[in-house]
Amino acid sequence: MKFDFYNNPYPSKRNSIFAKNGMVATSNILAAEAGLEILKKGGNAIDSAIATAAALTVVEPTSNGLGGDAFAIVYFENKIYAINGSGFSPKNLDVEKILSLNLDKMPLYGLIPITVGGIPATWAALNKRFGKLKLIEVLKPAIRYAEEGFAIQPTVVLDWKEAFNIYLKASNNNSIKEFKYWFDTFTFDGKVPQLGEIVKLPYHAKTLKEIGKTNGECVYRGEIAEKIDRFMKEHKGYLSKEDLNDYYPEWVEPIKTNYKGYDIYEIPPNGHGITVLMALNILENFEETNLHFQIESLKLAFADTKKYVADIKYMKTSIDEMLSKKYSKKRAKLISKNAVLQPKEHIFSSGDTVYLASADRDGNMVSFIQSNYTAFGSGIVIPKTGIALHNRGANFSMNRNSDNFIAPRKKPYHTIIPGFLCKDNKPIGAFGVMGAFMQPQGHLQILTNMIDENLNPQASLDKPRWQWVGDKTIEIENNFDKKKAKELEKLGHNIVRKNDKNYFGYFGRGQIIFRNENNILYGACEPRTDSGISVF
Repeated sequence: MKFDFYNNPYPSKRNSIFAKNGMVATSNILAAEAGLEILKKGGNAIDSAIATAAALTVVEPTSNGLGGDAFAIVYFENKIYAINGSGFSPKNLDVEKILSLNLDKMPLYGLIPITVGGIPATWAALNKRFGKLKLIEVLKPAIRYAEEGFAIQPTVVLDWKEAFNIYLKASNNNSIKEFKYWFDTFTFDGKVPQLGEIVKLPYHAKTLKEIGKTNGECVYRGEIAEKIDRFMKEHKGYLSKEDLNDYYPEWVEPIKTNYKGYDIYEIPPNGHGITVLMALNILENFEETNLHFQIESLKLAFADTKKYVADIKYMKTSIDEMLSKKYSKKRAKLISKNAVLQPKEHIFSSGDTVYLASADRDGNMVSFIQSNYTAFGSGIVIPKTGIALHNRGANFSMNRNSDNFIAPRKKPYHTIIPGFLCKDNKPIGAFGVMGAFMQPQGHLQILTNMIDENLNPQASLDKPRWQWVGDKTIEIENNFDKKKAKELEKLGHNIVRKNDKNYFGYFGRGQIIFRNENNILYGACEPRTDSGISVF
């Protein structure tokens, strides 16, 4: 029989999942199974998270890869930790040359937006500090997928086709010759994989083995660093082995706010998790947390974070000032009964990221996110390594007056944000929603769904979403409540309903794992993608 696997006319209904010994939730069921395999082998939640993340670089390379960045919030032995695994721009970045190109914004593809990728180093750092198993053992499921092959899933097929068309167009225009190596690695007989096809990625397997054997050192201070350096010199790129040699992920103190008795944790800048906290602070000033107030609070928070968030070493505005409840009251007074144009510029673009949550029987939990930024990233692949270098530098500002202005050895404004929820100094669990500038909006929506509306985790993910995309424009999902949409229109919001059935991931892809007072795990996974929860 021939089916249209993208025609799902009826809303699926599923329950939250419960478990005793362990749980993994992510955007691809194959990766969730990899994480569960490691839990069953005696690994803890951190080992499981790394295994899942590694598998995602293989089974979902359209959203993350060995050349991208990662962030994590870890609850381990009754304490919260956080790691910033984002990389900085190259030391030899020629800012004046880039500015002389007279571009309106940073290029999205090619050699210019490449920054150091922190994923392998983040895996190694997490494994060294918290892991029970050796890194090579943890990476075995991902290596097996890459060597023996895996069945490609629906969302991945769509994203792979889209990336293929982007890079093909650029190659035909002869604008970026270096895209050739993407085609060498990620196409098969000149074609992208079809739905359900078995895909093997032998270069990924080889690199994953080296990462496991060297605890990630090969990418930064070893053979692969040398390969990256030679490639960049040959193609006149900026990234060098000196940049890689000097890179290590940073352990940071998570930032938080209290919203109606719940403590919400995010990673501090250069990421924009602070947007979530600022929006919640503003929203808390209203007795009624309706959609209009949520949207306007979010817009005001974004207006600040787009202006002030950057590499924390370059920020002129303090985190404490931005998270001040006194400041949020001032901002709340700017919100009226009608929609406002704040900010005026169109600031959004879609992004490709993977989020995962994991938990073990001992109380440890991980909220983990990693990304190429867009699809396969810059389109630049280091030959015979499987490493697609990401394009996170595209988020730098070209405005000299911005704290986020492009500069050498600087981390750009970052969109990927893991979240963690606590109450009364006790952990509830991990949550996240991927999707570039949709991420803070997704966090805000699922948190208010659970805290204000008392929706269970699965229902909070299932609920139709909205996305502010600039000015007064709010895009909504096709199944968004018509009455509520009309109410927003009456308040001055420009409502655009997205009817295309292929908007997988456009409104974010979330996962949740919580733990109750009886030490029982319960979780939910995203209905908008190929996600799944694996438990035992």
